[in-house]
Amino acid sequence: MAGTDDTAADDDALFVLTAVLLTPAQFPSVLGDDYVAACAALGLEPYAEGYGLVLGQDSEGARWTVVVEDVSLVAVAIASWDCGMEYDLSPDDRSVVCALPGWPLALAVAAPGVPEPHDPAPGPDGDDPVPLTPPDTEVWGPPQRRLGADEIALQWAAWRGQIDDGTAFGRSEGPVPGAGEGAGGDQTGERAAEPAGSGQHPGVRMALEAAGAYIGSPPPAGRIRSAFAPGGARTLRVDGPGWSLVARTDDIAFVLLDEEPGEIIPVGRGPELPGLLKALDDLAVRPS
Repeated sequence: MAGTDDTAADDDALFVLTAVLLTPAQFPSVLGDDYVAACAALGLEPYAEGYGLVLGQDSEGARWTVVVEDVSLVAVAIASWDCGMEYDLSPDDRSVVCALPGWPLALAVAAPGVPEPHDPAPGPDGDDPVPLTPPDTEVWGPPQRRLGADEIALQWAAWRGQIDDGTAFGRSEGPVPGAGEGAGGDQTGERAAEPAGSGQHPGVRMALEAAGAYIGSPPPAGRIRSAFAPGGARTLRVDGPGWSLVARTDDIAFVLLDEEPGEIIPVGRGPELPGLLKALDDLAVRPS
């Protein structure tokens, strides 16, 4: 997380709290299933170069998300903060695309010396955009489903550790150890790994078929993303209408469905999953 940084000395000062990338390979998945949808949620054109999103507060404490074109600057800042280093993120005014009220993500920090974070007051003309807000974690829908998949990708070892190899590589019908104790809270639970074949959960079967269809008809940029994983593997994040998939190319997959609130359904490796994951990885957008 970034330290607080005053980027200007006048009434338009923005106290920077954090920043995220909005590119085909990396974007806040709460905004949409793919990069195009994420840009549309912010009223932006889906340029291939992408954007940086700088989240902060003004001198009155109001929340703002500043969209900038200087993706490299934002990427360097994020990398520095991730390494525990200080970095003065001060985008040039010429790089600023727009400033949107609110934050699309929940932040646990606030700028010191200014009022508590709040949405900006509407302008006198009344045509300001609706402030961005984080998704409600008390309900289940597409944003929460995608956030859940992101969390599994980040905490893969913890989630994978709840699935024994007999379940992952065989046909186990027993309960999953530790079900309902995951990082997503008490409402999040796991089922036994889904085997391939007609007995598979229909929603999982639909998700896998939809993912397979991407191979012959590539989806919008960002629907399939690939990131580094240990041992030469890749972590895949794949989304589609009503479903999200997270997988390691050398291991199993997990599927989350809009129709199954809070459920995390493991998919055993089996004979077909390896080929599907490899083909998806070949199509995936990767961070540069």
